[in-house]
Amino acid sequence: MCCNFPVDWSLRACGRHGHVTYAPDEEALRSRLRAETALGEAWRCLRCGDFTLGPPRGAGPAGDAPVVLRGRALRDAAVLRLIAVFRWAKAVLVIAGAYGVWRFRAHHDAVRRAFDQDLPLVKPLAHKLGWNLDQSGVVHTLRTALGARTTTLTWIFLALLALAALLLTEGIGLWLLRRWGEYFSVIVTSAFIPVEIYEIAEKVSPFRIVILLINIAAVLYIALSKRLFGLRGGRAAYETERHEASLLEVEQAGLALAGRDHRPTRPTGRP
Repeated sequence: MCCNFPVDWSLRACGRHGHVTYAPDEEALRSRLRAETALGEAWRCLRCGDFTLGPPRGAGPAGDAPVVLRGRALRDAAVLRLIAVFRWAKAVLVIAGAYGVWRFRAHHDAVRRAFDQDLPLVKPLAHKLGWNLDQSGVVHTLRTALGARTTTLTWIFLALLALAALLLTEGIGLWLLRRWGEYFSVIVTSAFIPVEIYEIAEKVSPFRIVILLINIAAVLYIALSKRLFGLRGGRAAYETERHEASLLEVEQAGLALAGRDHRPTRPTGRP
């Protein structure tokens, strides 16, 4: 028998990076975040909500308190950073491809001559194996690449560098959890989805299908979870959700509500 336990992202983050405690200058709010124990003072963590012994890690006005991701927002941040790592890995592969094109460009003529001279030597062995090199798609692709002009190879090299720059920029924006990075990611990834669909239509392969599904899922996840382009209430709803998840603002709201509940009411009877 196995049991599924929900992942507490806040506790995981505190376990890795430590608790985030803050002492606001406002006395009423300060008292809600502080507790006295037999071992000394304890402060409530703004991320996981648990009390931790020791002095606070920061102090000042409540408005200057650090914005701490917690709960669902912390989970979303982990997913975005995972996508960022995936983009950086893809950028490394693209840069490696660009380097290969540049090296091939430098020795283009020598490689083409070697290919033309050595291919006839391989034909008898390929014929015995039942492989017709004259009709081979691999050989045709190699001939097309070797027949490309140096100028064409230069443009391919520059295009690969531009693609790598897009992927690196997207990864940086997602890793830093910037809203421009989220928009950038959705726009750039969506722009390449038609190309990926066309490649699958030309030749179906499991790898291409998996990459397409990953990119579609990434676009939908970022656009919906971050309420981009006005989805699910847009930026206003996103900011409201983010503030409602802030422990400090929850305590402020609770303090304000308690103040209203204890406010004396005017008698309604006649004098």
